[in-house]
Amino acid sequence: MSRFRVQVSNALPTLVVGLVAGFTAVVGSYAAAGFTPSFVVTPVTNWIRETSPAVVTNSIIENLGSLGQTLLFLSAVALFVGGIAALVVGSRSLGQRLNNRALPVVATTAGTWAFVALTTGQPLLALGAALPPGAVVLLFVTAPSLPVPEAVDSRRRQVLSSGVALAGFSLAGYAVGQRRTPDLGGEPLAENSKQQQLLQGAAEKSFSMDGAEPLVSENFYTVDIANVDPTVDESEWNLTITGEVDEEVTLGYSDLKAMESVDRFETLRCVGEDLNGKKMDTALWTGVPLQDLVARAGPNGDCDCVRLRAADGYYQVFPMDALEDSLLAYGMNGNALPRGHGYPVRALIPGHWGEIQVKWISEIEVLDQDAEGYWEKKGWHGTGPVETVAKLHAVNDLDDGRKEVGGHAYAGVRGIQQVEVSTDGGSTWNAAELTEPLEGIDTWRQWRYRYDPPGGSHEVVVRATDGEGRLQPSEESDSYPSGATGWVSKTVQ
Repeated sequence: MSRFRVQVSNALPTLVVGLVAGFTAVVGSYAAAGFTPSFVVTPVTNWIRETSPAVVTNSIIENLGSLGQTLLFLSAVALFVGGIAALVVGSRSLGQRLNNRALPVVATTAGTWAFVALTTGQPLLALGAALPPGAVVLLFVTAPSLPVPEAVDSRRRQVLSSGVALAGFSLAGYAVGQRRTPDLGGEPLAENSKQQQLLQGAAEKSFSMDGAEPLVSENFYTVDIANVDPTVDESEWNLTITGEVDEEVTLGYSDLKAMESVDRFETLRCVGEDLNGKKMDTALWTGVPLQDLVARAGPNGDCDCVRLRAADGYYQVFPMDALEDSLLAYGMNGNALPRGHGYPVRALIPGHWGEIQVKWISEIEVLDQDAEGYWEKKGWHGTGPVETVAKLHAVNDLDDGRKEVGGHAYAGVRGIQQVEVSTDGGSTWNAAELTEPLEGIDTWRQWRYRYDPPGGSHEVVVRATDGEGRLQPSEESDSYPSGATGWVSKTVQ
């Protein structure tokens, strides 16, 4: 049998084994925890986000948008995998010096488990991350020689077989993790018929334009501070009203649902999007007035302000008068909130940017003195009134030879009075057609304009006037710190 044996430890470099071990730890953690806060990448992304300088975070948001979240996730994976690889290399080196073949296996398994258990608070689920890298180290670094026919290139065969095994493990881990990821929210509300009537009315008011969402968005954007959403079940959810109050109040999900509900349309726009970006959407929300609940507690703080906290650690501070007409929403478009939109309950504060609309809300704290919110500490002005904007997304050729351009206009609680379109680069202007307003106090309107195109390419410019008669500013500004401004223009052929 001697001619059929090679040493496995010579087949793969220890660093490569360490990287493979780290990757299997990520896959194993996902299989055990699913895409939840117990997934090992979650605390790593949180650490990167919270320790990064504000200037770096703001630059990524402004220049990369949603891609920044993806890069944050990949960076967290790389950092964790690199840490496991370093642990494997270091423990093997020490094991060779001490002539202890078990040390790398024990150190890798125990070290991975300890890190995941401490950062996620889930010692049992942490085994899913710890056992696979331990097995990899056992197989490729500390195992005795394995039988391999001399006619086969041992290194090539082992690399190939290892790659196949890793791919199989990854696919199996992904499939198991998908099933472990909770599908919370999204089921129809009991009072669904009322919402369906409102949604049908909105559909009838909508312009049908290729390239532009209807009045109720079909694909509502999501932006969160974390890559992984909290998992809060309605049976476990409570909202507490604390701080400078006469009496603390605690409400459960059933308490909220038992109250008289409000249905209304509301638009959210992301402060970090570019001027003609697509992070602005509208939905029909169902909930109860937030201000009424705070009044139950008897607020008496000196600053007339509150801090809203979320299950993912996010928080935002508002003046008390901002709570007027605000909702604690538990429904979206006739269904319970999806997990990604704050299930089971979120706050909606009209006239403010989408970034400060607290999802997964867990506490309302009445403050005695003013404080900065999460994004204000990073220099953003999310609690300021939204900027007026008219977006140009639809450019269509009509059957009669005319051009159709269109999009949405939004000015928060001020509403939209008119939208004007120029097809000659801003020299002359014409009024666009607007949809009827939705039933809400903070909603967008669709606009469209049809015209006979001039020969060749031409510059289309669009601008809006808010409900108070103020024209959208033409001066262009970046999204940081108060939202992008300017007139949207596009060259049309």
